[in-house]
Amino acid sequence: MTLSVSDLSIARGGVPVLQAVRFTLAPGRALVLRGPNGIGKTTLLRTIAGLQPPLAGQIDGAEDRIAYAGHSDGIKPTLTVAENLGFWASVFGAAGIDGALGAFDLVELSDRHAGNLSAGQKRRLGLSRLLVTARPVWVLDEPTVSLDVAAVAMFADAVRGHLQQGGSALIATHIDLGLDADMLDLAPFKATARPVDDFDGDFL
Repeated sequence: MTLSVSDLSIARGGVPVLQAVRFTLAPGRALVLRGPNGIGKTTLLRTIAGLQPPLAGQIDGAEDRIAYAGHSDGIKPTLTVAENLGFWASVFGAAGIDGALGAFDLVELSDRHAGNLSAGQKRRLGLSRLLVTARPVWVLDEPTVSLDVAAVAMFADAVRGHLQQGGSALIATHIDLGLDADMLDLAPFKATARPVDDFDGDFL
């Protein structure tokens, strides 16, 4: 099922940042969002993931199909690596965690508490959650932060495997992951600045 976004307008802190965004993301494909810092990539991804409402427009094909990975790793520091993954596997009904541990080189760390991991190891654990969700659409916000070159390659391999199995990925990143991906420049969708006459209205 294709993810379709049409005429989507979004705001950050009540201020419009993007307007009339439109694209489709078919199964087996990746779409990389481009644009300068502050243009609204994170806000767009959060809106598509259902974490905040849009100002206008429509998102089709997202219902209970999205696994979102944002800036937070989403892990419990008092649980071990295996316990963290096991928790998410139980939430999503996954059969096991071995594949996720192996894909992100976490096998030898499986008994270590997440709070004792390095920043890069925590990021790998956070991203490994994607593999136990069984959700076909991955929405990823700067997923390679804190990752070294080897871990970036692991992540790219995980995305390729996901695409080969008919999944899709929407990614905001400044890194070339070596994927066969489409690109979407968000600059043309930047929201028009409010007229000066509307300034006082913000305080009423």
